Amino acid sequence: MMRRADRIQKSLPGALAARRLALRTSMLLHSSVASRAQYSQAVALAGPAAEEPSPPSNGVDEFWRKVPMWKDVSTDEFISWSWTKKNVVEHHSRSAPENLKGILASVLPDHVPFTSNASLVQSREEFINDIFGGIAESSMSLRIMPHVFSRINWQDPRHDPIFRQFIPLKSLIQPDHPKSNYDSLHENHDSPVNGLVHRYPDKALFLRADTSDVSKQQMKPILKRWEAAFKYIEDTPQITDVVVSGGDAYYLSPEQLAYIGERLIKIPNVKKFRIASKGLGVAPNRILDPNDQWSDALLWVHRLALKAGKRAALHTHINHPDEISWMTEEACRKLVEGGLTVRNQSVLLHGINDNAQTISKLIRALAEDLRISPYYVYQCDMVKKVEHLRTPLQTIMDIEAKIRGSIAGFDMPQFIVDLPEGGGKRLAGELPLVRPGHGRVPVHGAGCYRRRDEREQGL
Repeated sequence: MMRRADRIQKSLPGALAARRLALRTSMLLHSSVASRAQYSQAVALAGPAAEEPSPPSNGVDEFWRKVPMWKDVSTDEFISWSWTKKNVVEHHSRSAPENLKGILASVLPDHVPFTSNASLVQSREEFINDIFGGIAESSMSLRIMPHVFSRINWQDPRHDPIFRQFIPLKSLIQPDHPKSNYDSLHENHDSPVNGLVHRYPDKALFLRADTSDVSKQQMKPILKRWEAAFKYIEDTPQITDVVVSGGDAYYLSPEQLAYIGERLIKIPNVKKFRIASKGLGVAPNRILDPNDQWSDALLWVHRLALKAGKRAALHTHINHPDEISWMTEEACRKLVEGGLTVRNQSVLLHGINDNAQTISKLIRALAEDLRISPYYVYQCDMVKKVEHLRTPLQTIMDIEAKIRGSIAGFDMPQFIVDLPEGGGKRLAGELPLVRPGHGRVPVHGAGCYRRRDEREQGL
């Protein structure tokens, strides 16, 4: 294995070639515990919000300066991936609540609109308590990249599409659907070896495991798991397409990303593979950082695949046009002009993008401004703690009908339902109706996709 790693290192560009490949895991997506200095800074920020910063003289939209704790952060600093990792806004079981409370108090107004017309409001303290109640109900820790945190409209966060995606509110959470679970797609059932899902005959899902904060010794069993998955792919010639996911590929170090890509390229039956990452949407600055080489490794893998007569692509995840900044555009420019195919997969979410106008605007921004392919719009999966975000099946069908014909066919995404219990992907428009306006009926579990409020009304 190390001989293969040495060969990769010799062919990698620049400083990337100087590092060890398999066991090096120094590039962390974020720190797991806030430092004492960060904690003290956050508590100190609990006072009133700072004044709006003056427009930068260089003409660059330094949108992050609206966040008081980043009001003096330059463009070069904000682009830095090293700076980003140190400034992730997070809360988990080991966090001191005052840390997040201080940050929130610094960005929120005295009164936060509860209704869209602000006829009802919450006090700042009530809204912060609503957030902490939502976090307690949620199934995941809170980790928000500075780019995402800076894109939120903190004057009216409850109705902001970015806030609603990334920060839970207890007042919005609904009881779980009775058929929801944490493995709604039954991927464990289709896992022949640890770290691999093989559901479709010609496609496999490679799960990279958590490599973000492990020692060299801890990396050894992960490499062993990877090799078992690679061997299964090699021994299963019908697999020609591999998705690298299982968390976010941004957690991979450049060396690990290069290793996985090179390993897949060398498997004769693999003809194409995709790297799945939300990074382009949530932290595009990493791709622009001249001192970080994740994107260099990605483009190197792309070029290596082309030389081998194969295809590599990046699949990213942007749900709303407001997530897109000039950094997103510049990061896409770097990747697309480097020859890489980039596709986007969105999820239809209640109160965020569940209307034809927003989806149409998103598709045009992706295709025309970012030059990436709007690949899929998914129905939200039936996992726990997201019932308030799920939409009726009728909604996804209606949106597709409204925008089809108004957007060029090659820019039109497929509207997809990934059916529960391992039913697989289906075009939303192909699922049969019970009767107009009354949801859908079973196509191996499709009937589960009615929202709780529809069921209670007998729909």
